[in-house]
Amino acid sequence: MGSLVCEAFGRNLRAIRKSKGFSQERLAHDAGIDRSYVGKIERGQANITLEKIYVFAELLECSPKDLIADLDQV
Repeated sequence: MGSLVCEAFGRNLRAIRKSKGFSQERLAHDAGIDRSYVGKIERGQANITLEKIYVFAELLECSPKDLIADLDQV
């Protein structure tokens, strides 16, 4: 497994993605990445770039801070 920070980010991404009605396939396609990579991100197995956090936030119409976990809760 990845770090606690990556795992928390992945949980937030999954929750917001589902709440917005996105499949992993759609999010991956719109973000220009492979679907399996989205799965790895959501499982906390990938440490993504800051730029990709902003891409996800734009696609999901949320703030980047909504995707990033509060360190007190990790």
